[in-house]
Amino acid sequence: MKNIQYIVIFFGITFGLKGQNLLSLEEAISKTLENNFDIRIARNELKIDETNVTVGNAGMLPRVNGIITNNNTILNIDQTFANGNEVEIDGAKNLNINYGIGLEWTLFDGFRMFARHNQLKEIQKLGETELKVSILSKVSQVYETYFQLVNQQQLLKNIDSIIAVSEFRLKTAQNRFTIGKASKLEVLNAEVDYNADVSTKIQLNEQYAISKVLLNELLVQPAETDFVVVEIILIDESLKLNDLLTAAKEQNPELQIQFINKKIQEYELKQIKANRYPTFNLTTGYNLVRSQTPFGFVTESTGRNFNYGFVASLNLFDGFNQNRNEKTSKLQLENTQLQIEKQSQAIQTQLNTLYQSYLSNLALLTIEQKNEKIAKQNLDITLDKYKIGTISPVEFRTAQVNYANAVIRLANAELNAKQTEINLKAVAGSLNL
Repeated sequence: MKNIQYIVIFFGITFGLKGQNLLSLEEAISKTLENNFDIRIARNELKIDETNVTVGNAGMLPRVNGIITNNNTILNIDQTFANGNEVEIDGAKNLNINYGIGLEWTLFDGFRMFARHNQLKEIQKLGETELKVSILSKVSQVYETYFQLVNQQQLLKNIDSIIAVSEFRLKTAQNRFTIGKASKLEVLNAEVDYNADVSTKIQLNEQYAISKVLLNELLVQPAETDFVVVEIILIDESLKLNDLLTAAKEQNPELQIQFINKKIQEYELKQIKANRYPTFNLTTGYNLVRSQTPFGFVTESTGRNFNYGFVASLNLFDGFNQNRNEKTSKLQLENTQLQIEKQSQAIQTQLNTLYQSYLSNLALLTIEQKNEKIAKQNLDITLDKYKIGTISPVEFRTAQVNYANAVIRLANAELNAKQTEINLKAVAGSLNL
């Protein structure tokens, strides 16, 4: 893959970056992947999905319950027997204890448990893809914000050099006015232009500071953390639309989510259809029973029993709800397919639009490169003429402004080309994470 490196070099004084930490793009991405809150939340959501993928959660394993029941009764009783004897008991205590273990196992439920298990696996894949969406979104923001900072650092260097030239012009005008070779108007014009350049720098510094705060938020570090970025932008010129479209079909995470949702809905339909089949449950258990009573023919008894059997059930009629549920599920499945087609078309439109911008920005970048060189040559010649007094201050300022605008357009063209490249790769799912 071919890369063209554009490094804009400005004349004049050096932008003061000493003592600040250098933050590389790789380090910024690494910190984002490790610290960003949205990515960490998505990772935990994926862990939940992974935890849920078990045969027990799908209903394939038996259910075993331990049971203990203790019923006590205190009562007053008068009894008259057939032989005429009478018994009167006050505060009689009746004790019944039942404890044991029971097992219930669904052996067949119309294949619902298998569909449920496969559905849980697809939900896990959905969690993995949603994590990728979160990572891709945040890394794309890091790319864009980082290169905005590169652009702003370049413009700050440019404005510093412009201010240095304006300061030289102002001092020259003041010296010429002192010796009587220039009017007060020339000094005032030079001072206005100098102040305008300083005002521009203040605005650029504001944008630069805000971009740093935004990047610090993505990296989850204190908002006041200071750093500088590497002033190099590598632009990939080799992107082809057909390759991007092919990659998007296989890698675009939003499209992959729709495919997974379709599989989940297919397994949901299978679970609903399972209600048409009979259900077989195996039941078994072992119980201990003990009872005590101070009256009656048996005052105390204990027993042990083992029971087993099965339960079979079949839904014969449920008010046509089965037909309604299946019809609703099929319509939901159809909607999922329509969402896939809609998403595919949206991706194609987005890629085609971005690719046209990408080609235009590359063409503009080539033109602005040439314009910057021409404007620099013109400014150098004009500056030499201004020093020897063969050109007017207005002509010199015009050359200065033309060069400044040419550098700004070059830096912006470079940034725009890089941003469209990032967006293209993000949509195609091929952005380097």
